[in-house]
Amino acid sequence: MRVAIAEDSVLLREGVAQLLTDADIEVTARCGTADELLTRVAEDLPDAVIVDIRLPPTHTDEGMQAALTIRRRYPEIGVLVLSQYVEVALAMQLLADSAEGVGYLLKDRVSEVKEFIAALRRVADGGSALDPTIVSTMLKRHRSSDPLDSLTPREREVLELMATGASNAGIADAMVITQRAAEKYVSTIFTKLGIPATGSESRRVLAVLLFLRS
Repeated sequence: MRVAIAEDSVLLREGVAQLLTDADIEVTARCGTADELLTRVAEDLPDAVIVDIRLPPTHTDEGMQAALTIRRRYPEIGVLVLSQYVEVALAMQLLADSAEGVGYLLKDRVSEVKEFIAALRRVADGGSALDPTIVSTMLKRHRSSDPLDSLTPREREVLELMATGASNAGIADAMVITQRAAEKYVSTIFTKLGIPATGSESRRVLAVLLFLRS
């Protein structure tokens, strides 16, 4: 796997690069600005990018804007936002078209290198990886016409886990239930949300999008 990094903190940028190298992942670019990232991505397309939201010169949303540009120009490239800030509005922009190949993790909550590498690989492979804090914050911003109102609290918990990228086995482990029970919950969620049977993975993405947009 080949990954480009955009982070203005030299120590953090080099630290992440070293972690990736130790995991046999090639680092194609180590950038300090959003413009540099876009230039390097255009020159040598990576499999994924890791980008901070706030980059020079204004440290507002340059990184997220670069992520959106990459999503638009190169939909095959996975985008993993790594930030210390919960920016729900910006996250919704990133997830506007699809949750495939998108991740949003909080720096302070990354406690296991293996989990971080697994999330990056999942995003590069077209999956999603969202920090539970991001998901919970989005959940609190539901509308009165929330399409998820028909779900029970237990089903909403399952959907929240799905949004973080958890498989049925992962859901079963997190909720301390059998995998068969997890599969039943997931199937019920699809039915209640009116998601057609178009393949397991695409149905999960549609369910996650409904969840994040609600």
